[in-house]
Amino acid sequence: MIATVARTGLPPSSLWGEGRDEDLPERTAAAPAANGSLLKLGKVNSFYGPVQAHFDLDIEVRRGQIVSLLGGNASGKSTTMKIVLGLLKPRSGQVEFNGESTLGLSTPQIIRRGIGSVPEARRLFPAMTVRENLLMGAYARSDRKAVAEDLERMLELFPRVAERIEFQAGTLSGGEQQMVAMARALMGRPQLICMDEPTMGLSPLYVDKVLELIARINAQGVSVFMVEQNASLALQIAHHGYVLQTGRIVLSGPARELLADARIRDAYLGGDGAARTAS
Repeated sequence: MIATVARTGLPPSSLWGEGRDEDLPERTAAAPAANGSLLKLGKVNSFYGPVQAHFDLDIEVRRGQIVSLLGGNASGKSTTMKIVLGLLKPRSGQVEFNGESTLGLSTPQIIRRGIGSVPEARRLFPAMTVRENLLMGAYARSDRKAVAEDLERMLELFPRVAERIEFQAGTLSGGEQQMVAMARALMGRPQLICMDEPTMGLSPLYVDKVLELIARINAQGVSVFMVEQNASLALQIAHHGYVLQTGRIVLSGPARELLADARIRDAYLGGDGAARTAS
């Protein structure tokens, strides 16, 4: 079911109520090259004190793509997310979004440029209601009418969130909290969402739901860069993948090809196709 969503796409009506189904191309396993580069990390070298975390890291997310970053423990995956979001400044190399460098920008400035974040462990405000958490995602916006409209769209996209709208976020299940975190990120109208382990700690039922929602969000025009521990499912919904090992990209290519690669199967997948690694 997941693979079908990724290959054909769900109904591609625009997330922001613009355009028509026939305006959008059918979802394919690889986004067209003409879509252009959205996020690009070039020759990035980063350090934690004297310890080097990345070695000439090269990663690209093109418009319309889902890109999965795979790797074992301490490979540098979460550190990559920190660099994209401006939480860690590389010692050398380039980080570009929409063709412009983000290296001199703060995290809030980067978010305002059009990058949303769904952090590991969700990081909601547990004592606040679901509604209040969602509105926090639009804190930088002043278009109140459009914010209200987007909130309604989030409740349509995430029906379970709508059912819990007045609940305190801390009372929700892990899967429900993950949906709130995704909807909160979308409230900022990002061009790109960075997701750090979106299925970690979720039940199998919610793993499927979350991955289907990621594919649907992407089909509605938002690019996705995600670190995911479940290599099999991550590559089934992705267009492109990278494998990170001790700070170096050791393998990259179209997700379909990586999924069939014996090196990926041996490193990440058991005999039944289940992922064996954790971030």
